[in-house]
Amino acid sequence: MADIVLKGIPVSAGVSVGKAFFLNRSGRGLLSRQIIPDTRISVEVERLYNAFALFREELGEIRDRIPPELKEHALIIDSHLMILADPKLSKAAEDYIHTLKINAEWALDKAVADLEKAFGALDDAYFRERIQDVRMVVERVQHRLAGAGADMVAPMENRVVLMANDLSPADTAGLDVGKIMSLVTVQGGKTSHTGILARAIGIPAVVGVDHLEENIRDGVLVVVDGLKGRILINPAEEELERYSDLKYQFEGYQAGILRQCRLPGETIDGYRVKVKANIEILEEAAAVIDSGGEGIGLYRTEFSYMNRSELPGEEELFEEYLDLAELMSPHRVTLRTLDAGADKFISLLGAPEESNPALGLRAIRLCMRHMDIFKTQLRAMLRASVAGNLSLMFPMVSGLREVRLAMNALRQVKNDLRREGLDFHPDTPTGIMMELPSAVMTAEILAKEVDFFSIGTNDLIQYSLGIDRSNRYVSHMYQPLHPAVVKSIKHIVDAAHQQGIAVTLCGEMAADPFCVPIIMGMEIDGLSLSPQAIPGVKRIIRQATMDDCKNLLKKVLESASVSHTNRLVRDTIFQKFPDELTFYSSLVETDDGH
Repeated sequence: MADIVLKGIPVSAGVSVGKAFFLNRSGRGLLSRQIIPDTRISVEVERLYNAFALFREELGEIRDRIPPELKEHALIIDSHLMILADPKLSKAAEDYIHTLKINAEWALDKAVADLEKAFGALDDAYFRERIQDVRMVVERVQHRLAGAGADMVAPMENRVVLMANDLSPADTAGLDVGKIMSLVTVQGGKTSHTGILARAIGIPAVVGVDHLEENIRDGVLVVVDGLKGRILINPAEEELERYSDLKYQFEGYQAGILRQCRLPGETIDGYRVKVKANIEILEEAAAVIDSGGEGIGLYRTEFSYMNRSELPGEEELFEEYLDLAELMSPHRVTLRTLDAGADKFISLLGAPEESNPALGLRAIRLCMRHMDIFKTQLRAMLRASVAGNLSLMFPMVSGLREVRLAMNALRQVKNDLRREGLDFHPDTPTGIMMELPSAVMTAEILAKEVDFFSIGTNDLIQYSLGIDRSNRYVSHMYQPLHPAVVKSIKHIVDAAHQQGIAVTLCGEMAADPFCVPIIMGMEIDGLSLSPQAIPGVKRIIRQATMDDCKNLLKKVLESASVSHTNRLVRDTIFQKFPDELTFYSSLVETDDGH
């Protein structure tokens, strides 16, 4: 057996065996903490701002020399530059220098700790994880405060398993990516940049690994299991043999599905399903195309509003949306309007704090309250619609009133653009996210108001079952195949088709091999999922028949309990898709009920 087995979060699939090489360690225990006299306050403030300026200059230079393999990830460096440019962070640190009379390093640490506390209270995992970007930037600034220049790393002479406390494109800009077998970090979550980088390079990655730094030294032999999120330190001979076989099998499987990923998502008996991607930053468009994605089913527009000292303007948003549409042409791109809560933008909006932000002022509700922000985004989206392949949709709609208010705002924006002589596509398809039980129950009414539905299963499951899947005490109750969830989705699909509009399903269910055949049996029009999951889902679709899918759906709808459903589906899917269950199902977050 291996000396130690560490667990983390798999964010890029695959297996690697090699020697560990640490790019950076946290070093937080070495942080200088000093009480300073009044005479040094101005000196410390100057040191603080000089360190920010130095790192900002270095990042700009790094951006210009990112290797070709990572060129499309320059936007991540842009996000770090935005953090550096945001005066709130540096001003908070400056205030601590003045009020507590402490040195710049300590003041900056306290400022980011305040942000970590605020971000940790958010209900959205994606936004919670963005604090890692802030922490990463702060640690680099602290490094400059300590008197060091750009981070220097010993050259890699051989291929290695690259490990770090955290990782960004800035860290890897000067490295030979051809010598990196896999990535492992202490920090990070499912949406962290390490996964984006690893998937771009095509190597395994595991993030969020506790006790990594104290258990691994440079040169030790490790196995990185990017399928299950495990790190084996000094593996035994039989483990090396088993993982070498698994690596060979997985690479063969991946090569096979990638060769066929550009084929249509069509069942054996001819039922066609559009398989699209969910993305949140422009740079991911290349991965969608490479994976055989047939468009963007969900573009999360929140990223452009994050880490900002001011809200993005119409021109900036217009250029972003137009660039995405042109990159993906002729495939369709669906832009979701801002889906975030007031808790994300409290300093910018002057919004009151909320005791339960998950059920508060968020998504379409926030936009209705801040109509200027909403209309600015709608103007940018409509202007970008001249590309001819854009759709837009509104999130977290609870009923008819919100749909009509949003559509009225859209009509006002169209009238304004006409008066100003600005071009746009007047018939831009407009839809809504179906993710609240109230929307499900009124689906027949809502279907008459819009051009399409998009089912947001992540929130639909949480709100239907009353489960916070990030809460470890109840996360086991998060059951995608709960009878209430399956019947809700079936009701939405039927209501959409009765009205003659299309319906797409996004969220983790769209990438779950246990769920895809059941959703297919409902005659869904499209699936939207993470880019890396597209080839495997397409293969499942192409091996299925609609008769099989409908028969499985019928049995699931007749099942009275989730445990019975899970057993039924598991037995059926394992028989039909053994390869996918061996490899592909480990790429998606399935719950223990499966």
